[in-house]
Amino acid sequence: MSSRMRNEASSSSKTPKESVVVDYGKRRSSCGYCRSPRHNSISHGMLAESLTVDDYQALLDQGWRRSGCFLYKPEMEKTCCPSYTIRLKASDFVPSKDQVRVSRRMQRFLDGTLDVKRGDVMKESDTSKNSESLVHNNPSCSMSEESLSVGNKEVDEDEKSLHYLSEQIDNVTHMFTKNGEFPSDIQLPKASVRMVSQGKKKFLANGSEDLLYSSNIAFQVAASINRAQSKDKDGSDSKPSKDSEKKNGYSPKVIAEKLVASLDSIMKNSGLSIRACNGHANFYAFSKQVSQNGTVQNAAIPKKSGTKCQFKKRKLEIRLNRSSFDPEEHALFARYQSKVHNDKPANYTESSYRRFLVDTPLLYVSPTGDNTVPPCGFGSFHQQYLVDGRLVAVGVIDILPNCLSSKYLFWDPDFAFLSLGKYSALQEIGWVKDNQVYCPSLQYYYLGYYIHSCNKMRYKAAYRPSELLCPLRYQWVSFDIARPLLDRKRYVVLSDASILQNGESSPLQVSEDQDAMLIQLDDSGQEDANDVPMHEDEKMAEFESEGSDDEYDEPDLQTTSYGEPENNDFSEVLLGIRGSRVRYKDLRSMFGPEQQRYLESQLKKYRRVVGPVLSERMVYSLG
Repeated sequence: MSSRMRNEASSSSKTPKESVVVDYGKRRSSCGYCRSPRHNSISHGMLAESLTVDDYQALLDQGWRRSGCFLYKPEMEKTCCPSYTIRLKASDFVPSKDQVRVSRRMQRFLDGTLDVKRGDVMKESDTSKNSESLVHNNPSCSMSEESLSVGNKEVDEDEKSLHYLSEQIDNVTHMFTKNGEFPSDIQLPKASVRMVSQGKKKFLANGSEDLLYSSNIAFQVAASINRAQSKDKDGSDSKPSKDSEKKNGYSPKVIAEKLVASLDSIMKNSGLSIRACNGHANFYAFSKQVSQNGTVQNAAIPKKSGTKCQFKKRKLEIRLNRSSFDPEEHALFARYQSKVHNDKPANYTESSYRRFLVDTPLLYVSPTGDNTVPPCGFGSFHQQYLVDGRLVAVGVIDILPNCLSSKYLFWDPDFAFLSLGKYSALQEIGWVKDNQVYCPSLQYYYLGYYIHSCNKMRYKAAYRPSELLCPLRYQWVSFDIARPLLDRKRYVVLSDASILQNGESSPLQVSEDQDAMLIQLDDSGQEDANDVPMHEDEKMAEFESEGSDDEYDEPDLQTTSYGEPENNDFSEVLLGIRGSRVRYKDLRSMFGPEQQRYLESQLKKYRRVVGPVLSERMVYSLG
């Protein structure tokens, strides 16, 4: 952050432009992640009366997070579920296959080509927004016809054709079972129809250029029938031989011919022809209907005569608003808590919602136009996702000098099929990339806490390449290095492991299959961007002293989180008392020996958890 911005954030006499915190010390509570009554979550907490974006960025990089106006930092070596701050550099982000599928599914939904089985998903909404907002014009959100690529249309056509053909084959195989042509006691496999690539067509015999799709269902049906018959004879579940297939009359070739004979008339009506070839059911297009790239336009999708297939397009709008109470957002949050988390109404009242997701100590910084602040400014925001004017999701985020920090997401249960948790994360990563033009320091996407011991929170590592914050030295360590260590032990000094790893070999590589295993979903099938469950956040004010630590008896020389001997000189700690700002060295003489001893014990703990720089910059409020 430039010195100009810092001056702007601290020069006004009417509004506070400095960080003022009340230290609550250590807090012990039941764990909101493992849900075990025997386990305790231990953290250090502060109430922030005001907080500059610079100071909060520094706190994030020391393992702190906020819930409303409360700041908390886990005692990593003592808590049951160690919480590691996780981030990724937006410009290095590489989406996984699953994340790409989420984006494509959303685009198909907006195009109107996604097969939405629930008829009540989209209803006409006359909800309108008159408030000023910033619209995030990401290309993936565009609803104009120009945004639809020819490639996407062709993929959609093929998917519909494959689905239709598979359904027709399933219908015929079930019919054969019903009329006795196939044994009734077998479990029929589900048909699978695949496209035939251009390379495969060239490899096959002449005349196969019109070959579009093929299915090997006959082989699967033959195997199921003969396996069942072999089991009936000798009681074993041995693999049937080819001789037994011929003897029983259920060879793939015979079954394929049966299927083709029954499907021939249906395929002609759909603009396709079907032939059996060595046990495969092959689908061909009439030559005049094949496009240049070998696909067929709606050939397998029968239509009513005189009608033209039209898709209803939808409009997605993403609005970025400064954090404030919105009744429509609260109503969506209440519905989300009730339907997705089976929560009680007492836990999503307006007051609890305000404390949890609306209240913020962050001091807003207006855009300056000099490449130091993005157009929306710095501070706390609600990013709204609206489909045809209907609010379907809200992402609660903080935009800071170096990052976008994701705090929470809640969404309409009717739209669970769109995986809005993943989609919003992709949008937020894209937002960081887009806004680097206006603010080069804005490079990272913070996903909150990564908890390796909690399956529900592991999905965050699927956004790669991510890195975790070392809880001792506050160095960032590649997740590829940290993962095998966390598999063995919950609490790890990651910087030590990083030094060892870099000295011995290159970082471990995580395959696509391993990456998919990181995506652990909750009961709703959708991950959220929350770090602490709401019920735990609501208890943030109920701090308890641990009682077992007698800080007065600790030796003067302690080890800090930086791995260096602790300096117990509190003379430069900035104190706030009765509206005045004073260094502890200028106030020490006003206290008696007992008061001085107590205050210094508190300042020692405070200085240890926020670091020497912030202890001299933020105001430690004494009332």
